[in-house]
Amino acid sequence: MVQGKPDAGGVLMVDQLKSFWQQNHTLIAFLGAQLVTLGAAAAWMISYSVKLEQRVMTLETRGAEYSVARLNNIDQKLTAMEGGLKEHEARINRMLAEILKDRRP
Repeated sequence: MVQGKPDAGGVLMVDQLKSFWQQNHTLIAFLGAQLVTLGAAAAWMISYSVKLEQRVMTLETRGAEYSVARLNNIDQKLTAMEGGLKEHEARINRMLAEILKDRRP
């Protein structure tokens, strides 16, 4: 075999590929891992956009009436919680008044 010229079986090319692989196998593995990571990121982005589009379509289908009703429900719950907080605050103030009244000379 003459140096630099491939023979009929392509032995020189196989030897070059083996040499390239031995010198650069870490780089090739790293690039392959990057391709897998990019593919996973692209799949995640597509999945997220589909979920987001589904949410938008659901909101458009239900319309503003559903949103207003839901917000009114939340508002009612908050009002009830505020009432409970006021009752608790009044109880705490009464207890503090009793404690402070006992400590006065």
